[in-house]
Amino acid sequence: MSEEAPDFDEGIDQDDLDDEFEDEIGGEGNRIVGGRAKAVVEHCARSLCEEPDMIDVDLEERGRDEVFLLVHASPSDMGRLIGRRGRVIQAIRQVTRAAGALEGVKAGVDVAE
Repeated sequence: MSEEAPDFDEGIDQDDLDDEFEDEIGGEGNRIVGGRAKAVVEHCARSLCEEPDMIDVDLEERGRDEVFLLVHASPSDMGRLIGRRGRVIQAIRQVTRAAGALEGVKAGVDVAE
């Protein structure tokens, strides 16, 4: 009973199959440009606000390595996000720049009125 199973891959070059899969993934993969910076802004904004469900962050790509994030919040939370003399939004901007730098992206943040 030493019957061998038929080889269905006979005649198919394994290198051709590997090339197929490499083309689908691409060099960068499925990376979202500025994804980490957006996550940081969302986390900070939701932590500061009384109505965290009202926070919405729009990401706009400006070139290959630059993103701009616009935070939309309820009017009652605008003061909390901006802070006295703009100190809170400046701190959020610094943390966001650091998160963007980890990805090699310049990130800017502003609060929508």
